[in-house]
Amino acid sequence: MWSFEQKAARSGYTVIAGIDEAGRGPLAGPVVSAAVVLPSRAAIAGIDDSKKLSPARRDLLFDRIYRTATAIGLGIVEAAEIDRINILQAALRSMAIAARNLKPQAQYLLIDGSFQIPYRLPQEAITKGDSRSASIAAASIIAKVTRDRMMAVYHRQYPQYGFDRHKGYPTKAHREAIERHGSCPIHRKTFRGVGERT
Repeated sequence: MWSFEQKAARSGYTVIAGIDEAGRGPLAGPVVSAAVVLPSRAAIAGIDDSKKLSPARRDLLFDRIYRTATAIGLGIVEAAEIDRINILQAALRSMAIAARNLKPQAQYLLIDGSFQIPYRLPQEAITKGDSRSASIAAASIIAKVTRDRMMAVYHRQYPQYGFDRHKGYPTKAHREAIERHGSCPIHRKTFRGVGERT
């Protein structure tokens, strides 16, 4: 899990951030990215791709990462902007915002996925990076837990949709709620299953 960080360090970089996003697939809510700089070979037992972890395990690791990390930056792009620029561009933008919000700034970025981000730093895109890089795995956990907690807050505003359960993803219950109630301000109006009910 440290091979990409070690390779960057051998090239002379000392502040290396992993970046990942959460929320590309939902019908509602923001896309949230995190950038995480970990101390070299930080020992955080159980760190992995957030999708492989239970909610309780993610919450536990979320706290451990915040205690251990050298720096954490968040980037959030809301539904209206997703509709304006499309979800891929919104995800890349949220990653760039997360990188910009790091203090201290990173020198090198490890990006989960196939695309580099619009940010002027040396960077490497890593397919399935959240399973291959400790820094990206940490970022995936921070992004996922942050987004889930935001959706729990949105649930209190729009309880009829059940955002606390499905977090905006296109479950049967969520689709049925949209059919009954139409969309709300945090729905992505350009997504199939929402625009028809706006």
